[in-house]
Amino acid sequence: MEITTIGLDLAKNVFQVHAIDAAGSVVVRKALRRAQVLPFFGKLQPCLMRLMPPAYVKPYVKRGKTDANNAGAICETVTRPTMRFASIKSEQQQAALALHRTRDLLVKQRTQLANMIRGLLKLTLYNLAKVMEGDALDDVINPLIVEDQAERLATLEEGYT
Repeated sequence: MEITTIGLDLAKNVFQVHAIDAAGSVVVRKALRRAQVLPFFGKLQPCLMRLMPPAYVKPYVKRGKTDANNAGAICETVTRPTMRFASIKSEQQQAALALHRTRDLLVKQRTQLANMIRGLLKLTLYNLAKVMEGDALDDVINPLIVEDQAERLATLEEGYT
């Protein structure tokens, strides 16, 4: 029984291995602790290794989502001829991606906060409009709008300097 394909579900401490032979029969299905992974793969013959995004594996998971089922699905998915694989990234690339994701999150949260404040301000001005009449309302609203736009421009300028 020669192993042709291995599915390895990665985790923090326990890794699930699912291996099949050329006929598609299951040869190995076991859990490995972190310390057992290198000795296990050291005993096997060298093979090609590929990384896949979890979203590509999900359609092949049968029954419930467990690490063992995920490893089996990985093993099945990797044999598909049209499957696209993820490239291996260096530590610097991973750090840069983490930085970009963090910045995107901060920009999104800042936009949410600005929209919330703008909505509350609009509601407050709407209620103020019910109380005030005519030109007096414009005297209150216009300076607030100009001040809000000036603050937004200053914030944008700070981000680009």
